Amino acid sequence: MAQLINFTKGHGTGNDFVLIFDPEDQLALTSRQIAKLCDRHFGIGADGLIRIVPSSKLAAGRDCLEAEPNATWFMDYYNADGSSAEMCGNGTRVFARYLTERVLKLDDGETLSIGTRDGVKDLQRNMAGFAVNMGRWRLAGEHTVSATSLDVARPGLGINVGNPHVVVALASDEELSELSLHDAPVIEPRLESGANVEFVVPAEPMVKEGVGYISMRVHERGVGETLSCGTGIVAAALATRHWAGPGAPNQWQVKVPGGTLGVRMFAAEDGEMVGLSGAAELVFDGQVDLEQL
Repeated sequence: MAQLINFTKGHGTGNDFVLIFDPEDQLALTSRQIAKLCDRHFGIGADGLIRIVPSSKLAAGRDCLEAEPNATWFMDYYNADGSSAEMCGNGTRVFARYLTERVLKLDDGETLSIGTRDGVKDLQRNMAGFAVNMGRWRLAGEHTVSATSLDVARPGLGINVGNPHVVVALASDEELSELSLHDAPVIEPRLESGANVEFVVPAEPMVKEGVGYISMRVHERGVGETLSCGTGIVAAALATRHWAGPGAPNQWQVKVPGGTLGVRMFAAEDGEMVGLSGAAELVFDGQVDLEQL
């Protein structure tokens, strides 16, 4: 018997997602089904899957509602291999695009609060698409990272922005372009839950008119190399600012294969916050039969 579900395909600078609107929390997808839906050869194809569900339906969502009663919708996010993830920066903007086009009205300057496994995230519409406050961040230790095409292991800086990252500086644009990310980079010491790994190269000059510029490629845990990674872009900018030392800017433009996104660090009462801004698009709608997966 057919089990048809409706979906929407969306992306943020090439970081693409299958979105499923489930207002009654009736769809219990297995990790295998999610992986099949995200498979680029035998499914729809995506870097991740986002189930759009009322926050009141999930325990993590109810926690978000306690913190912010306006966070009525929850981003139930999964990697392409079917594993759940704490956060997805590009995903929040695509989630916001779906909500504001299909579900609710967002006036200019108004804040949209959404629930995630990393707590409440606030978004606003802007010229680029949407800007999301990613919240507080923290340094998370030092590592070494090995990749197939690198002659020796390189030092990496751990950054946590709701999910774990290790950022590695490379010497040139040529080294970045020739980097092989077909296999997952090896992190030492090993992180139990794994991490996204970002490889960055500063522009020349790195800072122009008070804005920092870097290029980046990323290998996402549970996915592989992607054209863009919102939390990874934030982590890369934070790591580069850390390495640059005092006087480094708090605004950055980060170029990835899928486009360019903006990062802004700003002070708040309970610590420094970091924001991410960029495009978010809905591409097409479709229907798939889960029984055929």
